[in-house]
Amino acid sequence: MSWQQRIQQAIQQRKEDNLWRQRINVASPQGARIVVAGQTLLNFSSNDYLGLAQQSESLVAAAKTWGMGSGASHLVCGHSQAHQQLEQALAHSVGYPRALLFANGYMANLAVLQTLLKRQDNLYQDKLNHASLLDGGLISGSKMRRYRHNDTEHLAYFLEQEKSPSDITNKNLSLVATDAVFSMDGDQANLAGLANICQQHEALLMVDDAHGFGVLGNEQYTGSIAHQGLSSDQVPIYMGTLGKGLGGYGAFVAGSEDLIEYLIQFARPYIYTTALPAALASAMQDNLAIVMSGERQKFLTANIAYFRQQAEQLALNIMPSTTAIQPLMIADDAKAVAISQQLKQLGILVTAIRPPTVAKGSARLRITLTASHTEKDIDQLLTALVSQLTLN
Repeated sequence: MSWQQRIQQAIQQRKEDNLWRQRINVASPQGARIVVAGQTLLNFSSNDYLGLAQQSESLVAAAKTWGMGSGASHLVCGHSQAHQQLEQALAHSVGYPRALLFANGYMANLAVLQTLLKRQDNLYQDKLNHASLLDGGLISGSKMRRYRHNDTEHLAYFLEQEKSPSDITNKNLSLVATDAVFSMDGDQANLAGLANICQQHEALLMVDDAHGFGVLGNEQYTGSIAHQGLSSDQVPIYMGTLGKGLGGYGAFVAGSEDLIEYLIQFARPYIYTTALPAALASAMQDNLAIVMSGERQKFLTANIAYFRQQAEQLALNIMPSTTAIQPLMIADDAKAVAISQQLKQLGILVTAIRPPTVAKGSARLRITLTASHTEKDIDQLLTALVSQLTLN
């Protein structure tokens, strides 16, 4: 078999399996409505949960000060005052001593896991963790095991079975990694339960809060840690992204002074990557200030409650989620794609999610709500869903 044959066969097989994915070319800024191929679509696919992606004034002003690029990696000459100030603001926003910026969440997760873990160490991951956490574990070369989704007893069983030797000089260290909000199901991890188990077994807990940072929280801090009433001591490693709740781009890891300094010194995805543009870092500070005011979260919370109430009355097979991610289970891959395409013809964008992103037989329409949607928008979506589900 040649390389060309291998590639062509793989592409053809994906098409035959109804798993072929295609990009859409958006011709407008992100928002509750976007333009695709000249058609205005009501957008229920974006992760711009608080409607901050359209904010441009701060970025334009910052670009006049900082220009376009950072010019180098952070450890050469790419680290600016704008980066430093954003890191400090991010750390304060989630209640941690220090934070470190990364190019994106994927790089941040790879950096933490491949840097901290050694081959003799144990890594435990939720079955539905994001691909970046799984890839980070594979790259680390550590002994990785995946516990059943949101099953703390299964995790405890693994930790009991693989207790480390009593001789501390030969001790195999353990790390538990989990999403806080699971990106395809919308449900939340039991962080308190995980923290207690990790404390009992001297395991380090890492939380990927890509879909909770900026969206969930309490009156003092933002994110899932605060939302569930935990502290930085209970969750030593926190990862948040800037491209969802914050509406921009980038990511950060928050932790202790020692942890962040360790990553600066040893994390290859940090050391060998050009720093985010300083202008973007500056603009993200303004978006973070909007997030911390808490006003936009009120609109999002109201939209989630309204959607779920109406969906329940219509007997739609919405998965149990109280977050902005509201998946509608379809199961059949071809049917999910067909409904998504029909919704698009009706002027509504809802993405069909299929394997390998989700398990086989669990294809769904991933509906995401934002603070920019109105009840009228939601009613339009629900009416269209009912009509298409009836036809299919």
